Order: sequence, then structure tokens, then C-alpha cells
Amino acid sequence: MPSLVLGPLLRHVDKTSATIWVETDAACRVTVTTGKSSPLGQTKTFHVGGHHYALVVVEGLQPGSITPYEVHLDDTLVWPPADSTRPPSRIRTAGGSDAFSVVFGSCRYATPLAITDEEQEDFPPDALDSYSIKIAALPEEQWPDALVLLGDQVYADETTESTKEYLASRRDLDKPPHDQLANFEEFTYIYHQSWTDPDIRWLLSTIPSSMIFDDHDVIDDWNTSAAWRTTINATDWWADRVAGALGSYWIYQHIGNLAPDELRADAIFDQITSAEDGYDALREVALEADRNPSSIRWSYRRKWHTVRLLMIDSRAARSLQEDSRAMLDDEEFSWVEQTLVEAGNDGIEHVL
Repeated sequence: MPSLVLGPLLRHVDKTSATIWVETDAACRVTVTTGKSSPLGQTKTFHVGGHHYALVVVEGLQPGSITPYEVHLDDTLVWPPADSTRPPSRIRTAGGSDAFSVVFGSCRYATPLAITDEEQEDFPPDALDSYSIKIAALPEEQWPDALVLLGDQVYADETTESTKEYLASRRDLDKPPHDQLANFEEFTYIYHQSWTDPDIRWLLSTIPSSMIFDDHDVIDDWNTSAAWRTTINATDWWADRVAGALGSYWIYQHIGNLAPDELRADAIFDQITSAEDGYDALREVALEADRNPSSIRWSYRRKWHTVRLLMIDSRAARSLQEDSRAMLDDEEFSWVEQTLVEAGNDGIEHVL
């Protein structure tokens, strides 16, 4: 019987559709229901390197509606947990009013559950955990419409003591990259460690999230200069590291950023999700993204009723030439300009 490993994460939500992401421990059919009617959406899992994932598309929702949901693996109910005391997970579509509230933040080092007593002295209370506890006790009309996570959702280069123990059980930490993450499997571990936190799990199942990487999702000071890239490319461990970082980012963060019509038009999404094991293909996608940023666009937009979000990749898409260094290369900057024009043509008054 398949089990739920991680999720559900409520990701893209607009006026009439939503996507819900899960990780499972075996291949299965994932179904999202209201608990008393025909399925809202269902799909088969896809397989990458011994892990199984699904991104369920839910369409045909009413604008401004609230739809509580459940998750079934094959025919077994796995969400919400039987012992849950938190409010039901639900999809709230845009369009109910002119008001739209967003909560945002970045740099979540680790779940408090992974911090030892000795480490605890160096870290303040976790803001995202605290926020989850706060809103779970509030009336639903006071919940935010969207959660925007602006980078460093995981730390590949600054690991906790418990993560160091895990890494030491796999390899010799005297060899580079030492006690930093080295490959795809180790990145999956750090996502599991961060997102199985019960408070975070409920929050991410209930408030739609938009995400983008920053440097620590890959490595500290990622893409700061051409000289930096020359140095890092000369190491014998960077290829595995960046393939693991960007490959896991694609699965755990990027695909949930996309709208259903964007997913259907995405050749990479089709290639990975239709493969018997998408690991090799995803590794090559990640390596090519590192070599050639124009091979994939990590930036995206969200259409939230009267608000438009532009989430801009200012790490992978940098111009690093010494005579023309810029946070965005010409191609990425053109996309930003075109998207702003589109928002204006659509009558959008507020752009984030």
C-alpha cells in the first residue's frame, strides 16, 4: 500500500484551477477529492531516482470559492491525517473580492525539529512555524491569499548537526564538498527534513505557495562572477552538486510554480513525467541549465485576480561577463519587460 512521504503542497491557484503536489513511497494513482463527490483531479505518479511524485491539476473551480480537499493514494485516504487537530486543508480561488493579502519571507535555515539543543541557542524561533500556528487559530477570512517564498528554502551549504550525521553515514566528509550537500539524493533528504514539520506541512497544504531559489538552495554566493564560475567548474564535485540542486529544485519547487496550461505546454515536464525513470533526463536538464541559462526559464508570473506577481530569477540568469555584469541577462530582462507590458494591457494595477 503506497504511503504519503511529503505534502500535499497547494501550489498554483488562480480563479478556476489549482495544482497540488505530493511525494509518495511507491508508484500509485493520486486523487484529490472533496470527500463526498467525484474527483477534483487525479494523476499517476512519476519516478525520479527511486522517488515518486505527482502534481495533480484541479480545474473547473468557481472564482472566489472555498473547497476543502482530501488526498487518496489509489483508494486509500492519506490526507488529512486521522489525528489532525488543524483546520481542513482547502483551495480558495481568487476573485472573491478586491482585497488580496500576501505573506512573504525567505531564508528558512532548518525546521526546529532538526536543531539540537546546543544549536538552538544560536537560532531564534522559526518564523514560518510560528506563523502557521498563528493562522491555524484565526478565522479563515483572516488567512492570507498567498505565501511567497523568496529563496533559501533549503540550505545546501550550511547543514545542521543532524544533517551532518546523515551525510557522514553516506560518504567521507573529509573529501569535498565535505559537510555540504553533494547530490540529488542528499537534496531530497533536506527537503524532507524541512517540509515534514507538521506545522509547515499543514501551512503548505492550505495556503498556495510561490517559490524561487536564491544562492543557498544551490551554494553560497552562487554565480557571483565569471571568476567564481571558473573556479567552481574546475572542481570534481560541482557537476553532481548543481545537478542535484537544480534537479531537486525543479521537482520540489519549480513545477508547482506553473499554471496548468503552462504545464501542458512544457516539453521538459512531459519528458520527465512520462519516463520510466526521469533521473537521467532531469540530470541533463539541470546540467544544461547551469551551462546555458537560456535552456530553461525559472522566472514565472502568477495571475491573482487584480494582482500580478512576477517572480524573477536573478541567480541563474545573470550576466557574468566582466565588461557587462548584471543581475539579469538581456534575455531575462526582455521577459520582465514583456510581462510588465502584458500586465498593463490586462488592466492590472498592482504588480509585485
